[in-house]
Amino acid sequence: MSEGSKGRSLAFGQVVIGPPGSGKTTYCHAMREFLAGIGRRVAVVNLDPANEALPCPCELDIAQLVTLPDVMGSLGLGPNGGLLYCMEYLETNVDWLQEKLEGLKGHYVLFDCPGQVELYTHHNSLKNVFAHLAKWNFRLAAVHLVDSHYCTDPGKFISVLCTSLSTMLHVELPHVNILSKMDLIEQYGKLAFNLDYYTEVLDLSYLVDHLASDPFFRNYRRLNEKLVEVIEDYSLVSFVPLNVQDKESMRQVMQAVDKANGYSFGDQEHRSLEALMSAAVGADFHFSSTLAVQEKYVQSQDKAVEEEVMDL
Repeated sequence: MSEGSKGRSLAFGQVVIGPPGSGKTTYCHAMREFLAGIGRRVAVVNLDPANEALPCPCELDIAQLVTLPDVMGSLGLGPNGGLLYCMEYLETNVDWLQEKLEGLKGHYVLFDCPGQVELYTHHNSLKNVFAHLAKWNFRLAAVHLVDSHYCTDPGKFISVLCTSLSTMLHVELPHVNILSKMDLIEQYGKLAFNLDYYTEVLDLSYLVDHLASDPFFRNYRRLNEKLVEVIEDYSLVSFVPLNVQDKESMRQVMQAVDKANGYSFGDQEHRSLEALMSAAVGADFHFSSTLAVQEKYVQSQDKAVEEEVMDL
C-alpha cells in the first residue's frame, strides 16, 4: 500500500475526457442527476480551467487554484499553451487537490476534464494527476466522449478510432468510449452501415472500401488500410452509444463504467443476479442499448424519406 493511500477508504469515480464540444460537462451533470436518483452520493470536480460557465455548481473547481484567462494574461500564452501550463501547475500543486478531495469522502466523484486532445495522447501532466488519484485509493475509469456525428464521415471516424486508441494507451486507466449526442445523429446524415458496426468497430475493411469511393480519398487508400490495421491489431476500441435524455441509455453507460472501475463488484448498492452476471461476463442480457438507438435512427430516416416523397 502506498503512503498516500494509508488510512483512506476506497473511492470510486470517473474522469470524463474527450475533444472540445463532445459533451463532457453535459454528461457530468446528467450522470450526477442520474446517480443521485438511484441513491449515490455524487460530487462533480471541475478540472477544466477554461470552463467558466458551469451549468450547475461543482463541489470542487480548479478555478480556486488557477484559471486559463489569468495564465494567458500574466504569461502571454495562447489558449493551447495556457491550458498545458494550467495542467502542469495542477500537477505541481497536487497537494492542493488532495486536501480538497478529503472533504468529499464517501462520494462517487465525476472529474470534468479539459477538452485539449494532446492532454490525453502525449502530454503527461494530467496522466500523472490520475496516477496520484490512484495512489489516494481512487478507483477510476476514463470515460472518453466522442461526438456521434463522426460516424457519418468514414474519414473522420477512422481518425476518431486512432485518437481513441492513442488515448487508451496513454492514459492507462480502465476505459469506456462513448458515442455522445445520439439523439442528434439523424441531423448529420445517413450512416453507411448499421450503428452496431460503429459501436463494436467491426471489420473496418468495409469502411476503407466505402472511403475509397470518394475521389478525394482514393489516393490515400493504402494509408487508411495501414491505420485500420493498427486499430484492429490492438483490438481495444469499441463504443457505447449515449443519449443523456434517455434513462435507459444512461443506465447502459453506468453499467459499463461500473464494471470498468470495479464499483459493480462492491456492496454499495443492492444488486440483482442479472446485474452481477452482466458485469461478470461483460454481457447485457437485454441487448437493448445499441438496438434501441438503431431503431430510433432508422425510424427517423424513414420519416425523412416519407416527407421527401410527400413534398414531391
